[in-house]
Amino acid sequence: MELLLDTCALIWSLEDNSCLLPEVRQQISDSSNKVVVSAISVWEIEIKRKKGQLKTPDNLIQAIIDTDFSFLSITEHHAVKAASLPDHHKDPFDRLLIAQAILEKMIIITSDTQFINYGVPLLFATK
Repeated sequence: MELLLDTCALIWSLEDNSCLLPEVRQQISDSSNKVVVSAISVWEIEIKRKKGQLKTPDNLIQAIIDTDFSFLSITEHHAVKAASLPDHHKDPFDRLLIAQAILEKMIIITSDTQFINYGVPLLFATK
């Protein structure tokens, strides 16, 4: 399986936060799964960290590399798909993640129930 971490799931995974459901932790740590981090999540984290809204490592990219997660760049196709999605969700970061998951045929790990409205495969990170 290819699993795309949304921004919160990425942060929780890096922190080894206990709010992640055990079955989600297992899927993330399963070496037969490819776990992917979008450039959009890195951007979102860095924006919020700069504003003082998040406390994350200064070496975020290295922390992600150390987990053996893969990176996913943003393409023009992702941008067009995100812009064409119905307006169920207003967050542009999440809309781009949804577009990437649809186009790249990945399962998103998230706790955001609004993602359901897009018919994208989901794995809920929390109860």
